[in-house]
Amino acid sequence: MGVVTYDDVHVNFTQEEWALLDPSQKNLYRDVMLETYRNLAAIGYSWEDHNPEEHFQSSRRHGRLEKSHIEEKPSEFTQCGKVIAYQSHPQGHQQIHTGEKPYECEQCGKSFVCQSGLQQHKRTHHGEKSYECNQCDKAFALLCHLRGHQRIHTGEKPYECNQCDKAFACQTSLLYHKRTHSGEKLYVCNECGKAFVLQSYLQIHKRTHTGEKPFGCDQCDKAFAQNSHLLTHKRTHTGEKPFGCDQCDKAFAQNSHLLTHKRTHTGEKPFGCDQCDKAFAQNSHLLTHKRTHTGEKPYECKQCGKAFGFQSGLQKHKRTHTGEKPYECKQCGKAFGYQSGLQKHKRTHTGEKPYECNQCDKAFACQASLLNHKRSHTGEKPYECSECGKAFVLHSYLQIHKRTHTGEKPFECDQCDKAFARNTLLLKHKRIHTGQKAYGCKQCGKAFANHSNLQVHKRTHTGEKPYECKQCGKAFGCQSGLQYHKRTQHIQERNPMTVINVI
Repeated sequence: MGVVTYDDVHVNFTQEEWALLDPSQKNLYRDVMLETYRNLAAIGYSWEDHNPEEHFQSSRRHGRLEKSHIEEKPSEFTQCGKVIAYQSHPQGHQQIHTGEKPYECEQCGKSFVCQSGLQQHKRTHHGEKSYECNQCDKAFALLCHLRGHQRIHTGEKPYECNQCDKAFACQTSLLYHKRTHSGEKLYVCNECGKAFVLQSYLQIHKRTHTGEKPFGCDQCDKAFAQNSHLLTHKRTHTGEKPFGCDQCDKAFAQNSHLLTHKRTHTGEKPFGCDQCDKAFAQNSHLLTHKRTHTGEKPYECKQCGKAFGFQSGLQKHKRTHTGEKPYECKQCGKAFGYQSGLQKHKRTHTGEKPYECNQCDKAFACQASLLNHKRSHTGEKPYECSECGKAFVLHSYLQIHKRTHTGEKPFECDQCDKAFARNTLLLKHKRIHTGQKAYGCKQCGKAFANHSNLQVHKRTHTGEKPYECKQCGKAFGCQSGLQYHKRTQHIQERNPMTVINVI
């Protein structure tokens, strides 16, 4: 084990600063330093010929301690030969060797070698923060935490790893880091065998078995297993976003969210798929993507059984059952269940068609329409019905088609007893009850309940007749006109005895 000098661990005071402290503060400081020395000794660090108490007495940075302490008789602990300057401390030093920690926190179960360590720890629960930074007003429960924090402002990192080039602002961070080289995990869970670098990590982990959540929010009824999670949660009440991006004006409540955001500037995508060449900025996005390979759809709708690869897809789908439409067009008042649906709709007002086919001159308002159109060139119909063999351009078309076999009609009208196989049919039907005519003709102002009816009507202005009879060449503006023509003209020509009743 390496040798750590006292200058590495004690908090610096000038003589003048030490003189300003009252006796209780000085005693607390001595207890803090002794606790630090004990903790480091407990994990194997050697103080060689130094004596913690002698260091207090001789260090010029600390000044001289009160005469009453200097004159206390030293006690020698026989197990390791250490000389303890105060008679009150041999029992505490002995606990380093026995591992005994008799002082336990009633709130979270964490235990300590000495009473002063427990008292300091209790401040994390009480919220007491006596030490305030004079540069950012952030406050801390312990003086040593303030000293460590102040290095954020100075950028000082005095503790360097001798195995790599990393440096740290506080020594404990260096000690924890060194375990990444040694692989040492001293603290093992007796329920599941999982091991941890720190005792505190083990204590937090144990709550996954007990379900204990000792950190409760004082503004709502939520509780958390870790204090850090409570502090993060509290920002949902305060609106605080302390982590600001240095490249744009965005700020975040959590540092992890800031780190993820920064990748939008750097383009970094550290999470790569092992089955294809795609990479992602967030691990959660990678996990969602992997379901495209496995076909896993863990989120199922309880009303119709449709399953989704991710939670957000299920939440959006549920709106088809509830009828919720939170996204409203400011120009015409039409509402949509999805933000993407509103964006596509807006293009009906602007006439924008950003998606162009590279094989013909057609353009589309949304990318899905372009992809579907391209199959008209390739003839591709990748989705085939296993019952009748009919194939479809889109998977959603296949799902709708399957209902013709099952007879399923999951979309029910809440005003009458009718049900439909498709949600679009239900929406059209509901306009019978509401009388809504959302599709208006810009040329004459006539309005229609369905978009298809508007399209047919527009041909009365343009003169377009896309439906042509193959037998006589006569053309019509709508499909129903062609069908009526065939029934009234050509069926009678083939069978003169057929009588057509035209009302």
